[in-house]
Amino acid sequence: MRMDVLTLFPEMFEPLRLSILGRAQRDNKLTINVHNIRDYSEDKHKKCDDYPFGGGAGMVMTAQPIVSAVEAIDPEHRARRIFLSPKGETFRQQKVFELLEREWLILLCGHYEGVDERAIEICIDEEISIGDYVLTGGELPAMVVCDCVARYVDGVLNTSSLVQESFSENRLEYPQYTRPVEFRGKVVPEVLRGGNHALIDQWRREQSEAVTSLKRPDLLNGKE
Repeated sequence: MRMDVLTLFPEMFEPLRLSILGRAQRDNKLTINVHNIRDYSEDKHKKCDDYPFGGGAGMVMTAQPIVSAVEAIDPEHRARRIFLSPKGETFRQQKVFELLEREWLILLCGHYEGVDERAIEICIDEEISIGDYVLTGGELPAMVVCDCVARYVDGVLNTSSLVQESFSENRLEYPQYTRPVEFRGKVVPEVLRGGNHALIDQWRREQSEAVTSLKRPDLLNGKE
C-alpha cells in the first residue's frame, strides 16, 4: 500500500514514523511519502496562497503548486486522489475498505481558508471529511485516513487484532481488562477468568450489543 500526502506542513506527519505505522514502513509493508507543496511552486518566493477573488477573510491556496505536485507524483493518474475537506463524504469504516482496494492514495491537505476550486476540478477524484467540524487544515484528517487504512494492510497488524473490534458488524467493542484482577474495588468479570472460551465469546457478544445499544443505538438501526 502506498500513500502520498501533499501538505504545506510536512513536519506535522512525523508521528506516522512511530509505533505500528513506523514499523510497517521499516518492514516495507507500507509506504507513506510526505511532499511539501511549496517545492512545486513556480513563484520565486515559493508562495502557495493568495487573496480570494470577491473579497473575504484569510488566504486561499493557489492551484498551480497543487496541480504541479499531483501531476509530478502521479503523471498517469493511477492513484486515487483525495482532498480532505469538510464538504466531503463522511469517513466511515466501509470507506476504509474501499480505499484499501485502491492500493495507492494521494491525500491533499488544504489550509488557510481553502483551496482554489480549479485545483480540485483538475486533479481530485473525491473529497473526504472526518466529521462535521472545522479544523485549521487537512493534516490531521489525512493522518486519520492513513492510520485507519494502514491497519488493514497485510502484515501491519496481527490478523486476530482485527476480528472483533469497534464497528465490525456495526457494533462497538466489548469492555477490555488486564491485570490486576482487582483495582480499587472493581474486579474483572469472573467469566473472563474462567477459561471457558465459548462462554467468553458469548459474554463479549452480549457486552458488545449492550455497549452499542447504550452509546450508539443508531448503529443497531443501520443508520451508521
